[in-house]
Amino acid sequence: MDLDELYRVLRGSHVQAVSIVNTLRDPLVVLDDAFRVLTANPAFYDTFSTSRDETIGTALADLGDGQWNIPELRLLLEQVIPRSTSVIDYEVRATFPQIGPRTMLVSAQRLNHPDSGQRILLLTIVDATERQQAEADKDILIGELGHRIKNLLAVTRAIARRTEVEGRNAEEYRDDFLGRFDALTRSLAVSAQHSDADLAQLVHAVMEPWLGDTRAITLDGQGAIALLPRQAMSLGMILHELATNAIKHGALSVPGGQLDIAWSLAEDRDGHRQVHLRWRESGGPEASPPETKGFGTRLIRFATEVDLRGRAELSYRQDGFVADLRFPR
Repeated sequence: MDLDELYRVLRGSHVQAVSIVNTLRDPLVVLDDAFRVLTANPAFYDTFSTSRDETIGTALADLGDGQWNIPELRLLLEQVIPRSTSVIDYEVRATFPQIGPRTMLVSAQRLNHPDSGQRILLLTIVDATERQQAEADKDILIGELGHRIKNLLAVTRAIARRTEVEGRNAEEYRDDFLGRFDALTRSLAVSAQHSDADLAQLVHAVMEPWLGDTRAITLDGQGAIALLPRQAMSLGMILHELATNAIKHGALSVPGGQLDIAWSLAEDRDGHRQVHLRWRESGGPEASPPETKGFGTRLIRFATEVDLRGRAELSYRQDGFVADLRFPR
């Protein structure tokens, strides 16, 4: 092999090696034994918003006005690497002027030139910021799921304990309990679609069992109103109790009865946004206050005042029952 052929082979190998390094998606930098940068790949320049001229020949700690002068990284280079041939996924946290806080996994490989004996250090850097944020978000979601399951079990237990049993047979108890549980399920289904639930979707979902059988129910909502999941669950239970009472004793218990449900978003006197939902029955029996407060009435007031942090006005009028619910959004 003559010198020209040897040169072509060496140059071809060099070009091939450089091409491979340049295609790496993760930043890579090569340091000499004094931790000065010998070379870096395009991913390093792009990730850390720097250039070749600002990087080559510069000590790693001096790059970008000292942005790489990181205590954890100095510990890796000065103490860990001299005692080890390689280090994998050493976690380094730092804040960079151009790209902000980052969590990086640094892997280092110590190499020696076979002829000159020069020691070089090959660093590969994986930006794990988004991955760690995703893991943190996942932990939050798991915690929120556990919290919701506990709440659901507590609500289900309360429904089972508070549903009336005196003077009723097992079938009547079962129907009441399952009706309330189904309302809770529909409310949760609406709130699970998004981080916020839409009030119109909630009303339609809870009232769905009765909307198909009669035209005596009108729904009138003004604009999209988002509810938090806990608000959707409580309001869904309230609507079910109102509907059950209207079917048993109110406007929906007789032919010709009418139920109008309307909701809107407005500001109170202090400028705070409030949801106003009105439940108005007409054309049915004369409404009269119950002699004893059952579970339904207690649930409506408790859910509105405690869960929704609002107020409920229940009016028993000659022309029908009216409920005005107001709560902050």
